[in-house]
Amino acid sequence: MSDIIKLLPDSVANQIAAGEVIQRPASVIKELVENAVDAGATDIKVFIKDAGRTLIQVVDNGKGMSETDARMAFERHATSKIRGAEDLFTLHTMGFRGEALPSICAISQVELKTRTEDSTIGTRLVINASQVETQEPFVCDKGANIMVKNIFFNVPARRKFLKSDSVELSNIMREFERLALVNNNIRMSIDTGSRALDLRAATFKQRIGDIWKNNLDLHLLPIEVDTSLIKISGFISRPEFARRRNPLQYLIVNGRNMRHPYFHKAIMNCYDSLIAADTQPCYFLKFEVDPSSIDVNIHPTKNEIKFEYEQEIWPILQASVKAALGKFGAVPSIDFSSDVLPVDPLPPGVTPEKPTLDIPADYNPFAVEKKSFMSPGGFRTGKRETVSRNWDSLYADFMNGARGFGEPVVDSGPMTSPAVDEEEQPLGVDLKTDEFSGSVKDDSLFEDSETNPAIGSFCVQHALRYIITSSREGLIIIDQHRAHVKILYEQYIRRMENGEQVSQALMFPESISLDPEHQSAFAEVADELLKLGFSLEYDEGDCWRIVSVPAMLKDYDPKDVILRILDFVCDGSVNYGSEASASSDMLSRLALVMARTSAIQRGRKLSGDEMEHLIGELFSLPDPAYTPNGNPVYCVLDGHRLESMFR
Repeated sequence: MSDIIKLLPDSVANQIAAGEVIQRPASVIKELVENAVDAGATDIKVFIKDAGRTLIQVVDNGKGMSETDARMAFERHATSKIRGAEDLFTLHTMGFRGEALPSICAISQVELKTRTEDSTIGTRLVINASQVETQEPFVCDKGANIMVKNIFFNVPARRKFLKSDSVELSNIMREFERLALVNNNIRMSIDTGSRALDLRAATFKQRIGDIWKNNLDLHLLPIEVDTSLIKISGFISRPEFARRRNPLQYLIVNGRNMRHPYFHKAIMNCYDSLIAADTQPCYFLKFEVDPSSIDVNIHPTKNEIKFEYEQEIWPILQASVKAALGKFGAVPSIDFSSDVLPVDPLPPGVTPEKPTLDIPADYNPFAVEKKSFMSPGGFRTGKRETVSRNWDSLYADFMNGARGFGEPVVDSGPMTSPAVDEEEQPLGVDLKTDEFSGSVKDDSLFEDSETNPAIGSFCVQHALRYIITSSREGLIIIDQHRAHVKILYEQYIRRMENGEQVSQALMFPESISLDPEHQSAFAEVADELLKLGFSLEYDEGDCWRIVSVPAMLKDYDPKDVILRILDFVCDGSVNYGSEASASSDMLSRLALVMARTSAIQRGRKLSGDEMEHLIGELFSLPDPAYTPNGNPVYCVLDGHRLESMFR
């Protein structure tokens, strides 16, 4: 039998490693900027072209590399950060594995220009898919200037799965914000072609204000705790400025961004009962711990960190956040001084009169009240009903089969209710009449079919989220939120296809502030938003004015709808197979976002008329069973299933 195990070439091994380290253009920026930080740079510039597909360039004024170091830097596991395994527990640098540069050059074309401070001439190195093409002396500035071109050009499968430019730019801006927040003492700038951001070297609070603007730094509470185990510093937002959309939440450990659900939960617990259930606070917290008490070598991106004293840090973090909320008056307090003293103080020596109570003389607080009993007519009375004790008569009635004494009830047809006045007619009796428009629904809606079950004559709401009604097929349980989403989505799509979408101008335009990633997403979907009926005008800085909205968006916050749409675009779940399909897919998905935002939410109490109207609109649709993304809208409990429950 011949040997079948072979050693992979370095180029293939580097491409495999690149799949873990380099996931998208934002990953390249992270690795290159962190290398510049480790090189001691005080000024870092980032240039982007075509959302990183064509060019990613990072220029720094660090210590640079010699000719030999420039060549060795692109070899696998070549690093200047550590010398042995024990150095992993005393890390003070961002990188240490020696995998980033080899992974980058394995899936792109790289050009490096670098020079050290004590050298008069630098080095230019060109690498194409891990193959060194040229290395020559070159005149350049001190530091490093590295250009990554045509990312994933030799891995078409990876390049095909890159998202749209707006999504990739949003990821790039988000990654740049993380890096800029951590390294606030370094001047950092980025130019994406569509927008530029230049951040001065500043304090941590100033850097927060420079990145997100909108006076965010004025709404923050400081935290400063120093213990033998951990030092915590940074800022948290006041409860009244908690966000429903896009909360800014950053945890930094020894100058490194991290994700830590356990510590996030500790912070969120401090805001219990202070913020609404659908909002989250912003926080920007720096942890300083002994490097030997953490392990950063558990994930290729080094964003997940394991703490040795995790359980001990939890109460320290909670206490520091609660102390900040209480110290600066963010926690509501009880005013014991209000309504205690009279308006006009009594003169000295005058005793206030004792209040008198009008209590009957025969009042006995220990007397037991007579219990109320339910009368046969259903009304409560204050006296006990007299019960006959003629047992012989009762027994005779039982033997004769009198109704009410055990005789089986025979189903004689549909139950009928006594006549009532028209004004007292209960809601939800006849679904064929649309109470809102006065129109009569099509009789076909109430015929038996697989997708349109015949609707009965009653509807009730359960748990403020489900509507229960009957049909010839059984009981129908409808999710009220999903049902309304389906109805609104079909209305939006129909009006957009027919060109019936009406835009309504706002009497008082509303101002909306867009974060850097939201601005990139807005540039991508501006035309689609206009087709939906939104019209925005640029104001100044990061602010825009909403001047018109779709006429169908009544009683809904247009800012929340637009932010939801932009969040969806940033997530990048749109199919970009072709320009036509991308536009159609974008419109349908934006219509779905609008429907979700505008639909009635679970937990809202509905009147009988509202439930009838919702059911009628739902079953007038050609396919009411599923939402646009495939979730069931209702379920039917047929007779066989109901009978099986009582066996």
